[in-house]
Amino acid sequence: MPMTMGYWDIHGLAHAIYLLLEYTYSSYKEKKYRMGDAPDYDRSQWLNEKFRLGLDFPNLPYLIDGAHKIIQSNTILHCIACRHNLCGETEEEEIWEDILENQLIYNYFEKLKPEYLEVLPAMLKLYSQFLGKQPWFLGGKITFGLEKISTYMKSSHFLPRPMAVRGNK
Repeated sequence: MPMTMGYWDIHGLAHAIYLLLEYTYSSYKEKKYRMGDAPDYDRSQWLNEKFRLGLDFPNLPYLIDGAHKIIQSNTILHCIACRHNLCGETEEEEIWEDILENQLIYNYFEKLKPEYLEVLPAMLKLYSQFLGKQPWFLGGKITFGLEKISTYMKSSHFLPRPMAVRGNK
């Protein structure tokens, strides 16, 4: 049975989750909630359903996988990554994974985009230096930390989401 991924009908915080679901060939269906237009931004579609889903802390995004009902974008990403052996295997790898994950910039404001683009080359240079000649951030395999970095480099604010994806049912 496919998992259910719930989020607004925008890219936002769920974009990296969709990319990881696709990367891992996970079976899922999307539950999109429409937010109304400005100035009211009607959220009634989500508000009418949020307490009926059995989520302990109702929030978007959420992932329902059988009895597991998970919220918070980083938690969802981590659960998917662990399930597919994309997490650090040693304590040192786990520490570096956390460092790399928290090094990211969450920039959702269009007015900050020029500043972000100005510092991006220096940040990418640091990542490049850290990588050196390794194929991946933690050595010989792709991990959750790398997946988060690469998905945010392909952020929904800079690249459009594909119209159709494999897991989108």
